[in-house]
Amino acid sequence: MDIHEYQAKKILSNFGIRIPRGGIAYSPENAEFKAHEIGGSKWVVKAQVHSGARGKAGGIILCDTELEVAQATDKLLGKKLITNQTGPLGKIINRVYIEEATQIEKELYLGLVFDRGSECIMVVASTEGGMSVEEISRKKPESIIRSKIEVAVGMQQFQAREIAFKLGIESKLISRTAEAIIGCYRIFSELDATMVEINPLAISKDDHVLALDCKMSFDNNALFRRNNVSELRDKTQENESEVYAADRGLNYVGLEGNIGNIINGAGLAMASMDMIKLAGGEPANFLDVGGGATPEKIVKAFKLITSDEKVKVILVNIFAGINRCDWVAEGIVQALQKIKINLPLVIRLAGTNVEEGNKILKESNINYIAATTLEDAANKAVDALNKIEK
Repeated sequence: MDIHEYQAKKILSNFGIRIPRGGIAYSPENAEFKAHEIGGSKWVVKAQVHSGARGKAGGIILCDTELEVAQATDKLLGKKLITNQTGPLGKIINRVYIEEATQIEKELYLGLVFDRGSECIMVVASTEGGMSVEEISRKKPESIIRSKIEVAVGMQQFQAREIAFKLGIESKLISRTAEAIIGCYRIFSELDATMVEINPLAISKDDHVLALDCKMSFDNNALFRRNNVSELRDKTQENESEVYAADRGLNYVGLEGNIGNIINGAGLAMASMDMIKLAGGEPANFLDVGGGATPEKIVKAFKLITSDEKVKVILVNIFAGINRCDWVAEGIVQALQKIKINLPLVIRLAGTNVEEGNKILKESNINYIAATTLEDAANKAVDALNKIEK
C-alpha cells in the first residue's frame, strides 16, 4: 500500500526526522490561508498523487506570493497528473500540499528496501539527490552507497554514521544525518514498510537536515496489525477494479489483453496466462478466486471481468482440490442468470466433484465451450477470439 507525501512526512516527523513547515489544502482559498499560516516569502505547491517524478510532469509549482499559491492550487486540483509512473491514464489530483520553500545547500538520496537475496534490509544512499534512483544508477553509479542491515540485530549507530561519512557530510552534521537514517530504519521495521525513500534529503543553508520529499509503501499482508497505517489508504489513487476485487476477497491484476480469466490458485492462473500467450492470445487480467471459490465469489468474479470493456472472451479454469467443481458450476449458472453476457465463454473444470459440476453446466442450458485440459482451454479461447475478429 502506498501513501501520500504529506502522510509520509507526518510519519517522518513522528520518528524525529525534520521536515519543512507545511499543510494540506483542498481548495485555492484553503491553500492561500495555509501559506499565510505557514509564513515566509516563498512556498511550494505539490500535487498529492501516488507517484514520483511529479515535478517533471508539472505537479510541483514554486510560488512567490500567497495569491500565486491559490492560483497554482486552482491549476492543479481536479486535473490528471501523468508521469512515467502513473501510466497514460494518470491520476486525479484531489489535494495539494503547501510547504515553505527551503534554501538548499546540498541534496542527498536515501532509500530503504528489503533485499530478498541477502534477506537483509538494504540502505541505499547517494550524493546525487533530486534524481530518481534509476537515473542515479544510470548516470552516476559510482555515487551510490549500499549498506546491509541484519534484521535480527537492527541498525546500529555506527552504521548510520558510516553512511553519513561516505556521503561527505560535514562533521558537525554527521549526528543529525545519522539520526535521520536511523529514523527511517525504525519506520521501515516498526511499521512493516516495504520501501521508505527520502529524495531529496537536504542540507539547508542554515545547517538543518530536512526531508523535502518522501515516498513510503507498506506490506498489505501486515496492515491488519497496523491500523494507524491502514487508515491512510486512499482508494481514489488505486485501480478501481483492483480495489473492487480486494474488497471482495479476490486477487486481481488488470492487464492489456482481451481474454478475461477466472481461475482458482495463483500458480494455475500464471500457467493459464502462459498457455494463452503460447496459443497466440493476450490475457486481460490475473484473477485468482482462491481455494474456497463459493458461488457468491464466482458471481463477483464475473461482474468484475465483464466490467472490463477490453474483454472479448472469458476463460474459466478451475482445478478443484479444496474447492468443489459443483460449487463453481452453480456460481457460473447464477452469474449468467444475473448478468447478461454476450461473450464466448470457455469453461474447463477438473478435480473434486467434476462430474457433478459438468452435469450442472449441461443441464443449465447456458451457452459455453467445454474444454478438458489447460492447453485445450487456452486454444479454444484464442480460437473463439479469432472468430470474433474475422
